[in-house]
Amino acid sequence: MKRTLIAILTGFTLFAHIATAQNSSISENASLKNAEVSIQFYNRTMYYPGNSESNPIYVHVTVRNQGPDTLRFKLADDRMFSVDFKAVNLKNAKLPETQLLQQKRSTSQTVYFREITLEPEEEYSFTENLKNYIEITDPSIYYVVLNFYPELYRDQNNYISSKRLTLEVRPSPAAAASTSIAIQSDTSAILQAEEISPDKVVEQTIIARQQNFWDQYFLYMDLEEMLKRNPSRSRRYNSAGADSRNEMLREFKADLMQNRIDYDIVAVPYRFQIENTTYNQTKGTVTVLEWFKNNTYIEKKRYVYYVRQRDGIWQIYNYDVVNLESEALD
Repeated sequence: MKRTLIAILTGFTLFAHIATAQNSSISENASLKNAEVSIQFYNRTMYYPGNSESNPIYVHVTVRNQGPDTLRFKLADDRMFSVDFKAVNLKNAKLPETQLLQQKRSTSQTVYFREITLEPEEEYSFTENLKNYIEITDPSIYYVVLNFYPELYRDQNNYISSKRLTLEVRPSPAAAASTSIAIQSDTSAILQAEEISPDKVVEQTIIARQQNFWDQYFLYMDLEEMLKRNPSRSRRYNSAGADSRNEMLREFKADLMQNRIDYDIVAVPYRFQIENTTYNQTKGTVTVLEWFKNNTYIEKKRYVYYVRQRDGIWQIYNYDVVNLESEALD
């Protein structure tokens, strides 16, 4: 059974200006050779570019003693003097540090730290917001590594690296044909998906379409999967780079809004009725009868919306349509 930290010694202070790296190294401390640092997402959700407070990326950091000897290291109360995150995009371009991080490390100040002692098989964990360390301004796939400094950041040559973590940052859930953030017209609040049931997701999506509220219409839709319903689009999307994919998604939204493609999913029913909803913990279907007015008759169709759950949020990712018997227009 895993054990945890058994001793935390008295805190000390030091000045936090960036000093010349000392000659100490991991090899000079035999116990540090057996230290393992691992990272994983904490309370993982859908991540978007921008604001650190409203959409943080929490990373759970664990330092573990894998060796037979006692492991000792320093840990700053302000973790920015104990850890560093490095991230690159698919083109291996490094993401810049935040101004907050640069300011803290370049300003002379007192930094409090503790000496941590771990016996064999013990571990110590804490959680940090990745966005406090790295500027993430664009949706893409990123590869993240953490460096842990057992003698604090002043000794930059003495660190332990974690394994690489893959981070997917999605396009912000904004209006399709706009670069601005989706805003609720009545409250001026940023739209955020809620943890509602699959039938409510479909119901709200259809009502949003009836009222021509595109922001709300796209809120619970996995546009990437909807785009890939078409084999030709899917091939082009899968072979494209991150920037081209983002542009394809923007064009796909614009085409949907102008009824250029996939007419069935954006057609506006004058009424609808949810017939059946079935789902398990991760996937489900919602069957809906929908009626559409034409000049002389009413089209009746059965839609089957396929939904799946990610981090507590249900999204529509596919659909089928069956044409039923038409009705005379009264």
